[in-house]
Amino acid sequence: MAVTVLLFASWADAFGPRVELDLPAGSRVQDVLDSLAARAAGRTLPAPMVAVNQRYARPETPVAASDEVAIIPPVAGG
Repeated sequence: MAVTVLLFASWADAFGPRVELDLPAGSRVQDVLDSLAARAAGRTLPAPMVAVNQRYARPETPVAASDEVAIIPPVAGG
């Protein structure tokens, strides 16, 4: 199934602002993170918050075909 992943801050620096993932049916948010980590080529990225269809999600949250997943790393500033 095709899942659109929007990336921000350090994650966007690593992968670009948008990635399309092809995941097996029944995948969860953790599967999205694992798929991206496999593409990280040894880079260490901060643990992000994740939103599915503009709602915060937990690692066990299911992801369906055509869902929009946002990877939101911690950011600092003032």
